[in-house]
Amino acid sequence: MPDLLLEATIVVGWLVLFVGAICILAYRRASLAASTGVLLVLLAVYWALGAAPTGWKAALSVPFALLFLFNVRPLRIRLLTRPFMKKYLKLLPAMSSTEREALDAGTVWWDGELFTGGPNWQKLMSAKPPVLTSAEQAFLDGPCETLCAMLDDWDITHRRADLPAAVWAFIKSSGFFAMIIPKHYGGLEFSAYAHSCVLIKIASRYPFTSAARSSARPGRA
Repeated sequence: MPDLLLEATIVVGWLVLFVGAICILAYRRASLAASTGVLLVLLAVYWALGAAPTGWKAALSVPFALLFLFNVRPLRIRLLTRPFMKKYLKLLPAMSSTEREALDAGTVWWDGELFTGGPNWQKLMSAKPPVLTSAEQAFLDGPCETLCAMLDDWDITHRRADLPAAVWAFIKSSGFFAMIIPKHYGGLEFSAYAHSCVLIKIASRYPFTSAARSSARPGRA
């Protein structure tokens, strides 16, 4: 009986050692090559010190041999990755044109780092702050200031419930409705940062005008 208990303890000990090593490697996100090396060392130690029958050791070595072969990239792609991707792609629904346009619309910039679990903070800290071009700054100091001076909160809110016709005309003629439209279409081609600066400045004077500029009323644009 004591011998059986000792053998069971040894078996459990080896099992804990192997499972623990696999969990640590997974937690540390070790590469396939590093994981294979560590597990092969443990297997060699098991062959040398383990008291299990040779047949059991040989059977246990088969998965490790496959793991070793998968370190050969062309072999891994042919035997594992490519068949898996073919099966997986058949399960996915076809991508619509709207989804394709959304995927091609831009990049996630640094925000995508948050979903990796280990964001590169140095990349965020080294990012340069946005700046206005000379044309954007001139627009902010010129037409934007003029528009703010034309706004009368009391007159717009309590008397007209609308912007005066002169304000609508100035907004249209100055290009407020075309700030992000490319120049070859007749727009100003401002950056998102400049667009935001203009809206913030107008909203500081009268919020309704900023909202009206963002979504023009039918017949006014």
